Amino acid sequence: MRKEKTEDEVVHLRREIGLLPAVSFIVGIVVGSGIFIAPKGVLMNSGSVGLSLLVWALCGVLSMFGALCFAELGTTFTKSGGQYTYLLETLGPLPAFLSLWMTFIFTRPASVSYVSLAFGRYVVEPFFAPCAAPTVLIKLVSILAVTFVVALNCWSVTTASRTQVTLTFTKMFALVLIIVPGFMALVKGRTENLQKGFEIESLTLATLPIAFYNGLYAYGGWTNLNCITEEVINPNRNIPLAIILSMVTVTIFYVLVNVAYYTMMTPSELLMSDAVAVTFASRALPGLALVIPILVALSCFGTLNGGCFTSPRMLFVGAREGQWPTIFSMIHIRRRTPLPAVLFEYPLVMLMLINGEIYQLITFSSFAGWFFVALTTLGMLVHRYRFPLHPRPFKTTAACICNSFLRWLNRKLRHTEDILLKTFH
Repeated sequence: MRKEKTEDEVVHLRREIGLLPAVSFIVGIVVGSGIFIAPKGVLMNSGSVGLSLLVWALCGVLSMFGALCFAELGTTFTKSGGQYTYLLETLGPLPAFLSLWMTFIFTRPASVSYVSLAFGRYVVEPFFAPCAAPTVLIKLVSILAVTFVVALNCWSVTTASRTQVTLTFTKMFALVLIIVPGFMALVKGRTENLQKGFEIESLTLATLPIAFYNGLYAYGGWTNLNCITEEVINPNRNIPLAIILSMVTVTIFYVLVNVAYYTMMTPSELLMSDAVAVTFASRALPGLALVIPILVALSCFGTLNGGCFTSPRMLFVGAREGQWPTIFSMIHIRRRTPLPAVLFEYPLVMLMLINGEIYQLITFSSFAGWFFVALTTLGMLVHRYRFPLHPRPFKTTAACICNSFLRWLNRKLRHTEDILLKTFH
């Protein structure tokens, strides 16, 4: 007689992600290289200290709105795959197909590349300071980091998840290490950089959207938990709760970190620095100046690990739906990891790492990523209109605000690009 397979014998992705790992994946992916790179871009394009802090806060609020929309989608559609699944269910197969191919041929490899390059830079540069570090060595360290992360995620879901929790606590410690001395200086009266925070005459409306764009880059990554919905324990509770806890925490920490930067550095000094956290450490924590680059590197490593864990699930679901070769919907029998999907982007990342530069990669990947986030939010509104009685365990009212702002931001960016093109021509 044929015996039915028990739950343990069936090869599938298991529900092993609880609330703490879920929070760790969001925080661990969002808090990467952005908070250590983007402050310069936000200040440069906002024109004043006060307005830059306002931009950081508003970017956090906007990201929270978008994250709440994804929380509703994650409880409405309980399949993994993130925005690919939601576009497929709300707007149809064509937008989902375009999102899938754009993500894994261009956006995702570029994202991994610039985070790994930031990791390599923070690992290598302390050994060569004050001279410039060799570019070849930075790229070699970046390649080794990506290789290790891919191997870890091919090896074990549990090990990768526990590694993410550990790295998340490490990067939060790094932010605390910046915030505490900054606020100690603030209490002692170092407020000169904050007293004239709002200098309206230096505000340029044409560049303000770019300031928001830099801030949103630092908040990027909150969509990734939805890629592993089928592996989250009690997703109707844990997905919305993890998203809310994570985004509130990240927003508060980001604003406090920027306030700490301005207590120890003048706006002109911040604009001249290519590594804001390292410059801050040399002023506020001279005895720990070498520790900050290590913690920043670990922060980037956590983003790499979290992205490598979550994103291949989108490819896995796309193959399962027939919009990608079937081999990528397969799971390793013993490891229970989507090994073909995890390995797919590795050669593309290597290609971009060898040929790309960090700021080119950021520009290349950011616009497409936010475009499909806005499209996914629009799809949620369409689905609400077409199927008002569909069960929605978690429902948010943030969708309209989020989608309207993203449309405004894209229009302003196109207008700014036209101005820049006319200027340079």
